[in-house]
Amino acid sequence: MSTVATIPATADPLRPPRPGAAATAVTFAWRAVLRIKHVPDQLSDVTVFPLMMLVMFTYLFGGALAGSTGEYLQSVLPGILVMTVTMTTQSTAVALNADITKGVFDRFRSLPIWQPAPLVGALLADLARYAIAATMIAGAGVLLGFRPDAGLPGLLAGMGLVLLFAWSLSWVWTSLALLARTPESVMFLAILVTFPMSFVSNIFVDPATLPRWLETVVDINPITHLVTAVRGLMHGDPVGTEIGWVLATCAALIAVFGPLTMRLYRRER
Repeated sequence: MSTVATIPATADPLRPPRPGAAATAVTFAWRAVLRIKHVPDQLSDVTVFPLMMLVMFTYLFGGALAGSTGEYLQSVLPGILVMTVTMTTQSTAVALNADITKGVFDRFRSLPIWQPAPLVGALLADLARYAIAATMIAGAGVLLGFRPDAGLPGLLAGMGLVLLFAWSLSWVWTSLALLARTPESVMFLAILVTFPMSFVSNIFVDPATLPRWLETVVDINPITHLVTAVRGLMHGDPVGTEIGWVLATCAALIAVFGPLTMRLYRRER
């Protein structure tokens, strides 16, 4: 009878190397993407919602505000792009808060990994969602008759600026998710901010037609600067100053809410 030699599991003292920060963040990003695979209706806010908003506002307001839906589409599409993408930035915060309330993030904090990886991974995954929303709007707009004067490079530049702003804004809602007690409260507070910011802007109408006090509010709204910059990039207008304001806003959001998010995440809940 032959004897089979066995090797103890502890014979090799070498442990596998720890995954780096980038690899860990990508793993958590993939985890967030898998949620969409198993629950496809999570994509409704970046597919159905953008298309509904674009078609509805173009054909409801186009004739009254610009004389024709085709002419209005050239102006309103960049605005709809900004509005729909920025309004979907709350989704990461809602999912994050749901994980926290279920105790999932307590398990993540106990793992020997780069601690910010769950947050960074979720935010990276959301970039893909924002890109889907932007592509849906741009594609539908072209089918409806949108023609950017700056061509494809201008269209892509405008979409890229929107994605950067949306990702920066996501850090605000992530901080909120670490403070709020329920996903519903996160969603309510995020909508309470994004809804008036979107409508009290230059997305749908020329601010010059508004009362003086309201025009002042519109002028200081970051969404207004973003919409102006995106329109300029897509139609070839000089908007260097507006782009500078948008980039400065993005830098400020990340500089303030990035460290705040990490501090709240490390705090014992």
